[in-house]
Amino acid sequence: MRMSCLPVSLYAGLSAGRRTLADWFRFAAELGLDGADISVAHLPGRDAAALDPLRRQAEDAGVAIPMLATYTDFTHPDPATRARQTDELRSCIAAAARLGVGYLRVTAGQNHPGVQRDEGIAWACAGLTACVEEASAAGVTLCYENHTIGYGWTHYDFSLPSAIFLEIVQRTAGSGLQLLFDTANNLVNDEEPLPVLEAVIDRVAVVHAADMARKGHFEPTVVGTGVSPLAAIFRRLHQHGFDGWLSVEEGSKTGEEGFRQAIPQVRYLWKEAEESLA
Repeated sequence: MRMSCLPVSLYAGLSAGRRTLADWFRFAAELGLDGADISVAHLPGRDAAALDPLRRQAEDAGVAIPMLATYTDFTHPDPATRARQTDELRSCIAAAARLGVGYLRVTAGQNHPGVQRDEGIAWACAGLTACVEEASAAGVTLCYENHTIGYGWTHYDFSLPSAIFLEIVQRTAGSGLQLLFDTANNLVNDEEPLPVLEAVIDRVAVVHAADMARKGHFEPTVVGTGVSPLAAIFRRLHQHGFDGWLSVEEGSKTGEEGFRQAIPQVRYLWKEAEESLA
């Protein structure tokens, strides 16, 4: 198992320029991670002049960049906006390929007021699958997440309810679209994550190890200190033979200490789950 981290707690500093992605790569290496995930929101640009130095910085730090997180909004009621989202995704695919990133996190879109269930699902399926072949040709795998809310979004994800997420997963079967399974986001909607994982486990390419302080609330906490059933989820992933990237989503906003606490805890829980099945 290879471990990376999405540094949500560092987003404010990265956006304000108080911290650079090179700083993040070095910190990830210090934490003993194999990879350091990043967000498209913090790319200095999309051209070679911006991306090539970034790739070298990660290489110099000794970490991969396994995943680039995007915030695709395919459920917007305006057709022109949805079309621009597809263009944006194509740009992100090209950036990921330039960086040597293997996985691109994609989302259904926001729960915009007035959007009906059937039309939102149809728009999401169309947008999520529009660029799968282009991405694959570029060496990039698109991974659709059971997601809560994107950086800079106003509304929760349209597919936060597991019934909608699972319908989109079912409708996109055979398209080549893979999944990023988050261990905590279903809790926000007062739902259990393990049954959702069971329904989609054959398509899970990457896992976000995340945690919430309380069920029914969006309150990210240090992974391993909340109510996410991590031990049971990890056992099921081991049983299934999952060997992809395990990414710690650190969004507790507790500073560097949150990373230093969460990452060893996830390693411990993952190993414990493995040993429990031996």
